[in-house]
Amino acid sequence: MSDEQQPIKSGAARPTGKRQLSGVATTSSQSYADKRVVRVEGKKDDATVGGGVAAFPGEVASEMKKVVWPTTKEMVQYTLITFAFLIVLTALVWGVDTLTGLGVEKILTP
Repeated sequence: MSDEQQPIKSGAARPTGKRQLSGVATTSSQSYADKRVVRVEGKKDDATVGGGVAAFPGEVASEMKKVVWPTTKEMVQYTLITFAFLIVLTALVWGVDTLTGLGVEKILTP
């Protein structure tokens, strides 16, 4: 159904993409200006973005403290699920390979 054939609904405006059916844009340049982020000048950190090589080990240590490590039970479950998935996938590939080999063998042998 094209845009011209759809019934016009009153109430909330529906998104129209690049084509504005009403001819009036729903956003103004003032709304963009209101949302614009203002940079604070006078910061000296901009030259060294990460704080340098010397700060790296400390940052790594602080980030490692934020990591939520899985418990032993969770790790065993994840490992078993991974192995089960690998077994199923291996069986699937083996089955497809075997059937394909048998099919090719039947076609090629007189």
